[in-house]
Amino acid sequence: MKFGGFYEHQLPRPWSRESEHTLLKNALEQVELSDRLGYEYIWAPEHHFLEEYAHSSAPEIFLAACSQRTRNVRIGHGIVQTPPYINHPARVAERIATLDLISDGRCDFSVGAGATETELGEFFVPQAEKKEMMLEGLRAVVEMFVGEPFAGFEGKYVTIPPRNLVPKPYQKPHPPLWMACSNRASILQAARLGVGALTFSFVSPEKAQHWVKDYYDTFEKECVPVGYAVNPQFAITCPFLCDRDEQRVQQLGAESYGFFIYGLGHYSFFGEHEPGRTDIW
Repeated sequence: MKFGGFYEHQLPRPWSRESEHTLLKNALEQVELSDRLGYEYIWAPEHHFLEEYAHSSAPEIFLAACSQRTRNVRIGHGIVQTPPYINHPARVAERIATLDLISDGRCDFSVGAGATETELGEFFVPQAEKKEMMLEGLRAVVEMFVGEPFAGFEGKYVTIPPRNLVPKPYQKPHPPLWMACSNRASILQAARLGVGALTFSFVSPEKAQHWVKDYYDTFEKECVPVGYAVNPQFAITCPFLCDRDEQRVQQLGAESYGFFIYGLGHYSFFGEHEPGRTDIW
């Protein structure tokens, strides 16, 4: 079992001029400590416009800073939103390759589609097509990682002419691939693609055990790799607090994780959209 940290950069109101500056600086100090203590991963997701819940709209910048303050911890870009309308595959490939180089080959690359209309609507990504767009973006990125030169890509959502991607990733054939998974169907899809499953702990330990078993059974029997190397790993993000004072832990957990659950629900799924906007809902 391996341990790491996951940085959503949540930031409850009220905000001051220093709020986001302090948030990021504190996170970088925590990452440095994680590296010294022997943690094996740090992760940062990509989210857009989700106030309070996740001020993590440019994780590639944060992770680049992490790479220069650490020596051993894996740098998990988890996730990159790979629908081409949000991030062009060439730009994704360039950023991941550069991060892999400056981190001395410590980058892990996880993809996702984005979950909410708050995010997807701003980039005109249809909910019904977001997964298909995500996978098309991933396939294009993988080909750009390994092609010398890249032979071009003809997809439903993006067309890329032949070019040579520079720089190439430090890890060969490419950094380990992961996919964000929120249910059993997406976990099995990750297994079939030969990529790691990056999941959340919104289920009981017993159910999670079944998901892990299903993932590896499916990987062994049905895997057709989307990349040029497989990454049969299963990760679960869990809330964790440790202190000698149980009452203090309960209070901190209620405040911090309680706000995380509130922010996830309100800003991602149940909150009100911008007045007058009808084109994204």
